[in-house]
Amino acid sequence: MFTEAFPIVTTTDLPRLIAFYRDVVGFELTYRFPEDGEPEFVALRLGSSELGLAADPHAGDPALSRRWELCVYADDCDSAVEALRTGGATVTEAPVDQPWGERSARVADPDGNRMLVLSRL
Repeated sequence: MFTEAFPIVTTTDLPRLIAFYRDVVGFELTYRFPEDGEPEFVALRLGSSELGLAADPHAGDPALSRRWELCVYADDCDSAVEALRTGGATVTEAPVDQPWGERSARVADPDGNRMLVLSRL
């Protein structure tokens, strides 16, 4: 059911964090959304590891921010969310199609850690 996973780190200064992970740590930029203008999300790769970075204007505010979440890809977003809910997760955002070509949902695991569940359309 689940096929891959990677963490997503949020920041108020996405260009700064992209430069750090790309230029200092050595990650390669493999995806950005949107393609033009200021990015809202990027995917980076280092060897076989992936890292997502996302813009979040509330990243410095612990009450409003999700400084990180685990992104998991599944064959079917809706089925995966139902399996997670049955297993003890709380659905915080129901599955919905996104403009970048994926179906997404968010859940909180039994300890409250955030998970982004995706499937490709």
